[in-house]
Amino acid sequence: MSERATALIADDEPLLREALARQLAQAWPELAVVAQARNGREAIQSFERERPQICFLDVQMPGLSGVEAARAIGRRAHLVFVTAYDQYAVQAFSHGVLDYLVKPVETARLAETVARLKERLAAAQPAANTEALLQQLAAQLQRSAAPAPLRWLRAQAGPTLRLIAVDEIDYLRSDTKYTRVAWRGDAGQPGEALVGTSLKELLAQLDPAQFAQVHRSVVVNLRAISHVVRGDNETAEIHLRHRDEVLPVSRSYLHLFRQM
Repeated sequence: MSERATALIADDEPLLREALARQLAQAWPELAVVAQARNGREAIQSFERERPQICFLDVQMPGLSGVEAARAIGRRAHLVFVTAYDQYAVQAFSHGVLDYLVKPVETARLAETVARLKERLAAAQPAANTEALLQQLAAQLQRSAAPAPLRWLRAQAGPTLRLIAVDEIDYLRSDTKYTRVAWRGDAGQPGEALVGTSLKELLAQLDPAQFAQVHRSVVVNLRAISHVVRGDNETAEIHLRHRDEVLPVSRSYLHLFRQM
């Protein structure tokens, strides 16, 4: 290779960026690190500006992840992922299509990666088409980063602030600026309270295997349903086990009860 190879390093930890740059200087003195980035968005901007041949991308970075940045860069550079978590490497990386380094980066492992990159550059080998694998990794990363489902709600019931177990909630209903929570109180008696969080925000925090939106203003605990009666015009009504209220099911959500 007559020209020096060029690289980008992206990691939200400055000390780790510098450490990898030093290790690369020892393992590959001819390599020029032309840019460093603190997150995925900066990585994309730096790539578009410098067009390095190789990108070393931390998998987990705030904002835009390394995997998302890699999808934006695509086949325009050879990609090497740097991760502190082996689980991101087990499937996709083990196929040999994507290169990866595990923190702390070991000298021997880095030497192997450098050797492969040199071979690809010497042979003018184009970067691998990894879009499908990157899509899988992005989905896996999103799942692993998702917060645990909500387990408790703080709700106002008159002058009393209650701590309500999510499992005890029968349904939630949008009520102007608030959300009305209907739950089974002491000794299984029905209770109601208001929370200042919107129904949309609460739904995003609830376990989708237990709670389902059945109307634009109603979310129900599937375990609280006694039976569902289908009505006219592609609608239905939900009857609850422990309450007299009947909840509407709009046409958009009727597919949840298609077995009827």
